Amino acid sequence: MKSVKANKVIPEKLLIELQKYVQGQTLYIPKAKKNYQKWGTLSGGRKAIDERNAILKNQFKKGRSINQLADEYYLSTETIKKIVYSKN
Repeated sequence: MKSVKANKVIPEKLLIELQKYVQGQTLYIPKAKKNYQKWGTLSGGRKAIDERNAILKNQFKKGRSINQLADEYYLSTETIKKIVYSKN
């Protein structure tokens, strides 16, 4: 995350008002909810993990064991359990 000087992006009146509450500290201003995206949405990482998890669930339903899946996908047995037993 890149730092931006407040006096470069915030109007002076608003900056003066903010200084009543915070001075000389780093202030994080989160994105508006409407602009928020889940992790991996832009990079495609989320899609890849969702696809892998669907494959894992399908293989588990077809009889593959949790240990077999953990070995094949280099994941812990606990992670495999979370994936195959999740409702999503």
